[in-house]
Amino acid sequence: MNSSLKPRELSPGLRMAIDFGPLAVFFLVNTLAHGPKLMKVMMATTAFMVATAIAMITSRVKAGRISPMLWISGALVLFFGGLTLWFRDDTFIKMKPTIVYAMFAVILGYGLASGKPLLKMLLETAYPGLNDTGWRKLTINWVGFFLFMAVLNEAVWRNASWDFWVGFKLWGAVPLTLLFAILNIPMLMKHGLSDGKEAPLPPEG
Repeated sequence: MNSSLKPRELSPGLRMAIDFGPLAVFFLVNTLAHGPKLMKVMMATTAFMVATAIAMITSRVKAGRISPMLWISGALVLFFGGLTLWFRDDTFIKMKPTIVYAMFAVILGYGLASGKPLLKMLLETAYPGLNDTGWRKLTINWVGFFLFMAVLNEAVWRNASWDFWVGFKLWGAVPLTLLFAILNIPMLMKHGLSDGKEAPLPPEG
C-alpha cells in the first residue's frame, strides 16, 4: 500500500478545524451577508456545503482517510443543503441536525440492544485500551447526548429566528459537544483508556 494512503494522526488544531470549521464558515457568512433572510440562508448554506466538502477532502489528504462519522454527517449536510437551495426553504437545513442526532442515537441504540459494538466500529481505534464496559457506558452516554441534542435543536429552530438558530449552532451546540466529550474522559480512564487527550468528538450535527 502506498504510504501516502495510510491513516495518519491529525494535530488537535487541524482536527478541530475539520470538525467545526464548516460550522464557523456557516456562521461567518450568515453574519456578514446582507439583504433579505432568504439571501442569507442561500449564501450561508452554500458556504456550509462547500466548507464541508473541503473538510472531507482535507481529512482524506492529511489523515489518509475520512472517518465514518464525517462521511455520514458530511453527506447529510450536502443532501439537506441541496434541498434547502433547491426548494429555497430553510426548514431542510434546520432539520438536518435533528436527523443527524436522532440517526446516531438509533444506530447506537440498536448496537446496545443487539450487543454489537457499533460505536467502536464508528470510532475505529480512537479510544486505545478502552474495555468492553467502558465502550458500553460511553455508548449509553452518547445515545443520551444525541437524543438531548435532537430535542434541543427542534426546540430552538421551531421557536427562534434564523439568526438565533445559526448562532446557537456555533455558540451553543459546539460548547455542549466539547463539554460532553470532556466529562466522559474520567469515566473512560477508569475503564482502561490509555490516552484521553485526543478523544474524538461526536458530530456537531
